[in-house]
Amino acid sequence: MDDSSVSSSILNNSDLNTFDFSIPVAAMTSHWKPVIDAIPSHEVATGDFNPTEHIQYEPPARVHTMKDLGLPENTGVSPIAVSEPFRLFTTEAIHRMRAEVLSQDVWENCKYSSNLAQCQLRGFAAQYAPFVYDTWKNPETLSIISKIAGVELVTEMDFEIAHINISVKSEQQKTEEVAAFVEKQAFDEDEGIAGCPWEDDHKPIVDWHTDSYPFVCVTMLSDCESMIGGETALKTGTGEIVKVRGPQMGCAVILQGRYIEHQALRALGTTERITMVTSFRPRCPNLPDDTVLTTVRAISNLSELYSQYSEYRLDILEERVRNQLRVLRENKRGGKKINVKALKDFMREQESFLAHMNKEMVEEELVTMGSIDDSHLLNHHHDHEA
Repeated sequence: MDDSSVSSSILNNSDLNTFDFSIPVAAMTSHWKPVIDAIPSHEVATGDFNPTEHIQYEPPARVHTMKDLGLPENTGVSPIAVSEPFRLFTTEAIHRMRAEVLSQDVWENCKYSSNLAQCQLRGFAAQYAPFVYDTWKNPETLSIISKIAGVELVTEMDFEIAHINISVKSEQQKTEEVAAFVEKQAFDEDEGIAGCPWEDDHKPIVDWHTDSYPFVCVTMLSDCESMIGGETALKTGTGEIVKVRGPQMGCAVILQGRYIEHQALRALGTTERITMVTSFRPRCPNLPDDTVLTTVRAISNLSELYSQYSEYRLDILEERVRNQLRVLRENKRGGKKINVKALKDFMREQESFLAHMNKEMVEEELVTMGSIDDSHLLNHHHDHEA
C-alpha cells in the first residue's frame, strides 16, 4: 500500500526539476540530507522491542469485508478487505522507529523513488533498524495483525520490513494549501456544491494500484492531527469509490491490498507525513501466494529481493512436497490405491507455482530502476484476458 506520503520537497538545497529520483542516495554526493530531523538520540529510549512496553493495541471500530466492497467472497486469501484505523504502538515506540528510519545510514543506503512515488526507504531494517525489525517479527505483533486480517500471517520477507513513504512541505506550503482549501470550500457552499472532495481537483500522490503482496499494515509515524484529507480510496466491485480514513500517529490500517485497487489521496495541513508499510503473506503453505514483484522490482536491491523471494517460495514448495509425500506414504501403508488424478492436480499446481515465480524474477539487465508499469493492476489482467 503506497500510502499518500511522497513529495518533491524531500531534500535540502535540491533543484527538483533536474534531480534524478531513480537512484539511491548512496550514489549521490554526501551533502544530500533529509529535511526531517530525527529526535535527538539522547531523548530517545534505548533497549530491545518489548510488546508490554511498546504495543498499545486498541481494536479497530470496524473491519470491512470483501463482500462489503462488492467483491467476490473467494477473492484473495481472507474474507477481510480493510480495517478502520486502530491504535497499535505507544508514542515511545514510534519515536524509536523514527530515530532508526531517519538515521544517516538509512538515508544514504536505502532511498529509492519511482514514477509512482518520489521518496521511499526500503530494505533497511535487518541491517540498520533492529527495533523496527524486531517489532514486526514479534509473535504478539503478528498475532494482532493476523487476528484483524482474518488469516494467520507472517512478514513477507525481511526486505519488506518496512517500506517507508515520506512527504515533506514547508510551513508556507502548508498554510497556502489550507487557505486555498478553505477558500474553495466557501466557494462551493456559495455555489451549492458543497461536499465536492478537494482531491478530485488534484492528482493523488500515489495513483491507482494494487500491492505486490497479499496484506499490508500501514502505520503512521507522524503527527497528523491537523491533517485534511489523506484518505485511502478503494475501488469496489461495482466501480464505486469508498474512502478509508488515514491513521493518526501510532495507529495503523490493515488492507488486503493485492486484491483491491486503491489510491492514496493528497493530504493538506501538515508539514510532514511519514508512513511505514509492512507487507505480509499467509503462514499456511497451502494457501495461494499471489505475490508479484511488479511494484517493488524497480525500487529494490534486486539481488537481495530475488534471494529472499526465492528462499521463501522454495520453502513453501518444499513443505507442499513433504505434505504430499506424507499422504502417499500413509496411503501406501494403509493399502489404498494411488489417486492419480489428485497427484497430477498437485503437480500442475506446483508447475504453475514455479512458472509464476520464474516470471516474476526478471533478469536484472531488463529492469529499469524507478519505472513501474501497470501490469500489477487487476484491470490490466482483465483487459488482457478478455
